[in-house]
Amino acid sequence: MIIPKTKEEIELMREAALVVSKTLGMLASEVKPGVTTNELNLKAEAFIRDMGAVPGFLGLYDCPATLLTSVNEAVVHGLPTDSPLQEGDIVAIDCGAVLHGFYGDHAYTFEVGEVSPEVKQLLDVTKESLYRGIREFKKGNRVGDIGYAIQNYCESFGYGVVRELVGHGLGTKLHEDPEVPNYGRRGRGKKFIEGMTIAIEPMINMGTHKVKQLKDGWTIVTLDGKPSAHFEHDVALVDGKPELLSTFAYVYEALGIESEEEKEFRQKELVL
Repeated sequence: MIIPKTKEEIELMREAALVVSKTLGMLASEVKPGVTTNELNLKAEAFIRDMGAVPGFLGLYDCPATLLTSVNEAVVHGLPTDSPLQEGDIVAIDCGAVLHGFYGDHAYTFEVGEVSPEVKQLLDVTKESLYRGIREFKKGNRVGDIGYAIQNYCESFGYGVVRELVGHGLGTKLHEDPEVPNYGRRGRGKKFIEGMTIAIEPMINMGTHKVKQLKDGWTIVTLDGKPSAHFEHDVALVDGKPELLSTFAYVYEALGIESEEEKEFRQKELVL
């Protein structure tokens, strides 16, 4: 059952989402060759708690970490380790936080030093597909419209769209209805209603869409060992249009990137 939120609840969810956005922004300056994902995990937990929030993943479903850190061929749910990141790696950092009883859930794939042009394109296409999906989250549309937009764009580059893992509703629980796949057919699936809050998160592989789970019971990797990218935003349906609750602006500020990609999805200006 879809649980619509009031405008007041949506603003509380925005605060929770921004805790995660600020955490990713802090981590953006820390991701570099030689750093371990365990070190990033510890920094993130302390940062979230300092903001008066609680790590959203830690302990949930017996998750042992604050961050899920997926390196190179890892798609999602990678557990932090003591292995140092290497020049040319990519690491998808998925982070959650709970504030005011609501979840924020947000992910960004970082470059570690200089990456290859092929990997750079994978990241650019995956992030662009996220915004193409967000544009479909509007009055009158259905879940399949988001999936179709993401799938159609990414497959035009020959990439694989992961089937087993999906976006989802978001609220007082990390996973609410509806499921939001990154593939689908236009006009199919549950209809969007005012006040819906969802996490849209394309997980796109350079090669095959097929994946497998490692023996740690968490980490999902590509079946062919090729890289995968993951970007995620929290979005609410406000006045029939998508309203971004999360932001990559803190990441971009840390990395010196100028972008107006989120501007069309905000009814009021974001103040950093």
